[in-house]
Amino acid sequence: MVSPALILPPEPDERWQLAKQMGVQQTVIHPLEIGNGRTHWSYDDLQGLDNWLTDAGLEFSVLEGSVPISDRVRVGADGRDADIEVFKQFLRNCGEVGIPVVAYDWMAGVRWARTAAHVESRGGSYVTEFDIEKTRGGPEPFPDVTHEDVWEALEYFVQEVTPVAEEADVKLALHPDDPPRESLRSTPRVVGSVEAYDRVLSAYESEHNGLTFCQGNFAAMGADIPEAIEHFGDRINFVHFRDVEGDADHFVETWHDDGPTDMLAAMRAYEDYVGADVPMRPDHVPTMAGEDNSNPGYHTKGRLFAIGYMRGLREQAHADR
Repeated sequence: MVSPALILPPEPDERWQLAKQMGVQQTVIHPLEIGNGRTHWSYDDLQGLDNWLTDAGLEFSVLEGSVPISDRVRVGADGRDADIEVFKQFLRNCGEVGIPVVAYDWMAGVRWARTAAHVESRGGSYVTEFDIEKTRGGPEPFPDVTHEDVWEALEYFVQEVTPVAEEADVKLALHPDDPPRESLRSTPRVVGSVEAYDRVLSAYESEHNGLTFCQGNFAAMGADIPEAIEHFGDRINFVHFRDVEGDADHFVETWHDDGPTDMLAAMRAYEDYVGADVPMRPDHVPTMAGEDNSNPGYHTKGRLFAIGYMRGLREQAHADR
């Protein structure tokens, strides 16, 4: 069963109130809303934010993206063990505070990539696009790193940190490479297929070693979305509800109700196969009338639309039972 969630800023504004007005309690704290790519969180930082959210009637459900994983951890470079110890303490702090899910990625160098932000969609709204042809050239941050280097680093990390996550009762949720290509700017990427996730999850068998099921990335992989949801089942610890038109080399984001994926079939699969109360947030929403597109994919009106659509799909999935 999935529960609607929203990215909210770490300090209250109208979005906190809008979330509650829509009946959304689960909060995702994400670097796009905290500025400066923050990755350092002390225990007091986390506890203070949790206290503030709780007092406002919200739940601190996911800390996403803004987590202390360095690129030398992601590529297995010298010094990674010291950085991994920092991450372990971060997990212990999250567990003490009661944050149930930490979502992370394994994209070294370039993180999630888009090459256009003003692609016109329905009614003059804007969506984002990725086109591999527009990424040619530029620096190669890790020219000597191989795919097996990255695999070794990821499996080593999972084996090191999952026991700590179990002790802290914090579920890890690995996000797919975005876009799910074998490399970007010559840096190897490895989390780009259902089979790759099977390898990651088998590196340490535990519900605490799980994934962020980002629908748009699995669609760009060419995966059958309901089948993949059933395949991973209770190892899905977090969901990004989105859709794309295209493939890993070239795609555009779509309105949540206007892409190629059967979203009702996906919702039925979540209701049937994932664990209890898995947070699901809308992702990469269209920029709508009156919004300035200064934060492409993450303005408010599209999120409101998507939450309503998600709620309707979930209600239908429940009725189908």
